[in-house]
Amino acid sequence: MTKARKTYVLKLYVAGNTPNSVRALKTLKNILDQEFQGIYALKVIDVLKNPQLAEEDKILATPTLSKILPPPVRKIIGDLSDRERVLIGLDLLYEELSEEDWEEQSNL
Repeated sequence: MTKARKTYVLKLYVAGNTPNSVRALKTLKNILDQEFQGIYALKVIDVLKNPQLAEEDKILATPTLSKILPPPVRKIIGDLSDRERVLIGLDLLYEELSEEDWEEQSNL
């Protein structure tokens, strides 16, 4: 029996070929090639050509990366230049909380 692999389904919303959109796509492809190694499906949606898709998914800014699967759905807005933030958003990297941070969170 083969072990089921987690597959990531991602949508990247861009607005044409703006510098931020191009940078976001380039950065995302780099991250996917290094971290995901073929276990993802990426759909790039140009909101200028398909505004109804952006409206349906409640996209208010571009570029926006939306992780559809695995749950929960997550959205990351911006050019994706902060690699650590992208990995945390995709549930590949978890920020470690110190005991003090944990106590602060618990007291809220």
